[in-house]
Amino acid sequence: MPQRSTISTTQTLRAYNTISSRDGSCLRYGRYNYAKEEASLCGQSKRFIATINSPNLPAPIGPYSHAVQTPFGIFVSGQLPADFNGNLVEGTMREKTEAVLRNLQEVLVTAKSSLDKIVKVQVFLTDMNDFAEMNKEYEKWITHKPARSCVAVKELPKGVNIEIECIAFP
Repeated sequence: MPQRSTISTTQTLRAYNTISSRDGSCLRYGRYNYAKEEASLCGQSKRFIATINSPNLPAPIGPYSHAVQTPFGIFVSGQLPADFNGNLVEGTMREKTEAVLRNLQEVLVTAKSSLDKIVKVQVFLTDMNDFAEMNKEYEKWITHKPARSCVAVKELPKGVNIEIECIAFP
């Protein structure tokens, strides 16, 4: 059986500043955000979880963050085809895909990562007829061919026709 590598809580905490005690559901708690010095360490497993919100993107439209970083990777929430002001991008599927990937890139840069470090991508389309056009733009941005799924869905938030989420290494 192969040995599992682990990161000790102490090593993780040293890498991400100090953590202070807190009463309640979290055994230990601290803040560290790559833009604002904010993150948390929560639960009995004492695993490090940092919430990441890019200051250059609009706030998420629901009760979630742009991404979460753990010792296992960066999990980026689904991004919509919107500009940095939050206005939905109109136009071709290529233009919308470009906007989504630009937003993914912005979140990853905030998390001190990059598109080159993506290991898994999930694409949501409301019309699979857009698959080929989406792929043409996608190939320009993500060239190393990480694992990927593309799922047809009935609808997406704000009436858009594409959303992309990913998992990356720091």
